[in-house]
Amino acid sequence: MKPILIIRTGQAPDSIRARHGDFPHWFRLGTRLRPQQLRIVDVAAGESLPPPRDVAGAMITGSPAMVTERAPWSERTAGWIRDAMDIELPLLGVCYGHQLMAHALGGRVGYLPGGREIGTQSIELLPAAGRDPLAASLPASFRAHTTHEQSVLEAPRGSAVLARSARDPHQLLRHGANALGVQFHPEFNAEIMRGYIRRKHADMRREGADPRQVFDAVAATPIARRLLRLFARQHGWSVATG
Repeated sequence: MKPILIIRTGQAPDSIRARHGDFPHWFRLGTRLRPQQLRIVDVAAGESLPPPRDVAGAMITGSPAMVTERAPWSERTAGWIRDAMDIELPLLGVCYGHQLMAHALGGRVGYLPGGREIGTQSIELLPAAGRDPLAASLPASFRAHTTHEQSVLEAPRGSAVLARSARDPHQLLRHGANALGVQFHPEFNAEIMRGYIRRKHADMRREGADPRQVFDAVAATPIARRLLRLFARQHGWSVATG
């Protein structure tokens, strides 16, 4: 069987990785896929992606990098995304992956006005979500974890905007039949989210936010986490039931 790719675009911070693992591990847990179904390609470290026709789909992780830096590895991955879209390969991009997909398809990425969005946010579905094969099964609003400085400022032409937060109008984008971009982090649990807030508390204070208030507001996000499993099921990836 063809593998499902985890396209690794960076690593979680050392302090978080030491306690909780890293992006590929979190994606595997969230999708409930078996390790033997997955192939991890670390594009940020220079590893090459296989041809899109050789895989069953791909999930693109978050990263400490910025899409606007247009690093060579990132631009090569953007080209791969365009090739994958040509054959309607199932693609799920999260945070950096979401932004990179939008950039690859003609959208505009830049710094989120007003500074970083971090913590547990309320996500609100938009009218287009009611016609979407995946988003239609989600409640009208739900909680999700976020940590990002850049965002999709303009969605690609023809993409559907499915959900927003109070500060980011592009939390969930549909690109064609099989590709979804998610700004929030469905793979995070509450402890991972708290770890990011601890690490960023000085930056948050400098930007005028109250880290303690954001930390205390962290809550479980079962609906957001379910999105990973829903995407895997929708595209015929075998998901463990246990």
